[in-house]
Amino acid sequence: MTVLVRSGVGPLCALARAAIPSIWRGNYFSSGNEPAENNPVTPMLRHLIYKIKSTGPITVAEYMKEVLTNPAKGYYVYRDMLGEQGDFITSPEISQIFGELLGIWFISEWMATGKSTAFQLVELGPGRGTLVGDILRVFTQLGSVLKNCDISVHLVEVSQKLSEIQALTLTEEKVPLERNAGSPVYMKGVTKSGIPISWYRHLHDVPKGYSFYLAHEFFDVLPVHKFQKTPQGWREVFIDIDPQISDKLRFVLAPSATPAEAFIQHDETRDHVEVCPDAGVIIEELSQRIALTGGAALVADYGHDGTKTDTFRGFCGHKLHDVLIAPGTADLTADVDFSYLRRMAQGKVASLGPIKQHTFLKNMGIDVRLKVLLDKSNEPSVRQQLLQGYDMLMNPKKMGERFNFFALLPHERLQGGRHQRNARQSKPFASLVAGFSELAWQ
Repeated sequence: MTVLVRSGVGPLCALARAAIPSIWRGNYFSSGNEPAENNPVTPMLRHLIYKIKSTGPITVAEYMKEVLTNPAKGYYVYRDMLGEQGDFITSPEISQIFGELLGIWFISEWMATGKSTAFQLVELGPGRGTLVGDILRVFTQLGSVLKNCDISVHLVEVSQKLSEIQALTLTEEKVPLERNAGSPVYMKGVTKSGIPISWYRHLHDVPKGYSFYLAHEFFDVLPVHKFQKTPQGWREVFIDIDPQISDKLRFVLAPSATPAEAFIQHDETRDHVEVCPDAGVIIEELSQRIALTGGAALVADYGHDGTKTDTFRGFCGHKLHDVLIAPGTADLTADVDFSYLRRMAQGKVASLGPIKQHTFLKNMGIDVRLKVLLDKSNEPSVRQQLLQGYDMLMNPKKMGERFNFFALLPHERLQGGRHQRNARQSKPFASLVAGFSELAWQ
């Protein structure tokens, strides 16, 4: 199986250095030299052209938002884009071990913070539900540890198509689902293991309470604003219609400063920057919740620590795809700037990472888990699949160094403070956090 993971960088940065327009319809960036026959006029392209003609060039952030989540035509809203038949494959689809180790991480944190009598498992953008399914299987296998804890699952998902797939994966609809399209909780049910599960479109609708949050390949698809440094100062990158070809889009630079420029750090040294305000809003919300009610957030994604420039790219059929060609038919993504996430936590919580995926999984005991599964299997094809999955997750040239892990935790978790949430457990926290150091059961 050939898998192209969502990595690499786009052509915009090099082009940006070559041509800096001073007016909207002067010199411009091109998204490439695609011939007209390779640039079909999709419903989304028609929608965007009409929008630009009506209101003028749009930001890259607005472009991403329209292409990915437009209620009528958005890429994520009515498509199943995951797996071999989709446009990309994620770690949970590659190996069950990935989700199992994340399940161990949450149990480890639950134990380290006092074994509360209840917690919410909240996943942002759950894909097909494969990852949370693997996590819940671990919870079932370690039922003797969690037997006195009430667990509920809360999924934040904007795609109707994916939410239906998640429901089938996680509940098998043994108990009929409750549906209410007009409610913040638009679907409710019970998982195969008997755990209550609910679906929401927005994080702010999820009940506040002691929670563990998971965001795997979630932040990289949130809309980014792009900026280019010019002799006149920072200028935002916009998307406009090519004046030479009426059904083709192009990149242009704003002729003057735009409000989104406020997101750029005053001491920024790069000449091209991507900023994701939506990610900042979500991190602020997570930080406030964790500081108030405890728990933790674990983020796994493509990204960097404030070092990369142009990472905006598209994926279609497991291949890199020009971001401006046939919008609505391909996934759009940009690497997560973890330094920005850390700043947006604003000191309300402690942050760990980012660290490379191969280091995190090694610390979580992936080698031990692989050996156990190999020893249990006598089927050559299963053993080969396990080894191929391990290589994809751990190989530095594949996912091992392209993905990063990042965590948000209460300050007292790392400061040796005491946690009185559960009166039966008042031992000081251990300062070591699994994954970011070697896993050690208390």
